[in-house]
Amino acid sequence: MAVSVQRRSFTSVEFWRMVETGIIREDERVELLDGAIVAMSPIGPRHAWCVKRLVRIFAVLGDRVVLSVQDPVHLGARSDPQPDLALLRPGTSQREHPGAADVLLVIEVGSSSIADDRALKAPLYARARIAELWLVDLVAERVEVHREPGPGGYRLVRSFGRGERISPLLAPELAIGVDAILGPAGEP
Repeated sequence: MAVSVQRRSFTSVEFWRMVETGIIREDERVELLDGAIVAMSPIGPRHAWCVKRLVRIFAVLGDRVVLSVQDPVHLGARSDPQPDLALLRPGTSQREHPGAADVLLVIEVGSSSIADDRALKAPLYARARIAELWLVDLVAERVEVHREPGPGGYRLVRSFGRGERISPLLAPELAIGVDAILGPAGEP
């Protein structure tokens, strides 16, 4: 006998109502992706230190950006991902979660979650027309830079490895070494 499983898709409003009422705890590591409530991977030490390095790197931009660390970004009625770092436009409303138009650059850091970030989150960010996405792959020790978003995904994807430098679209004068993002070589 075949069993048919029906899945229930949630809206952003429903998701945040579940948080408000305690159905989903505020400290629970989940995010809303295309209507699905998805468990987020635990943050290991290497991941955490990478995010700290990224914050320090981008802090040099001062008032040109607002740094949003592991906070939700509202990407429409059914998606509120929580990127590791989002660089927001100054003047972004503080009364609600930032939306796609507020995001200048979004960065996801991963080891075990990098395939999911590539398959699930990258298309969401591209459809929302976020100009630039960086996927920091801690296992392969590279940074994938995704640019030129469209409904079918990012049209331009380039990988940068150790010894190379990346300049974000929002600050082309800022040349960031991949080694500065990844930290010392050979760390577990």
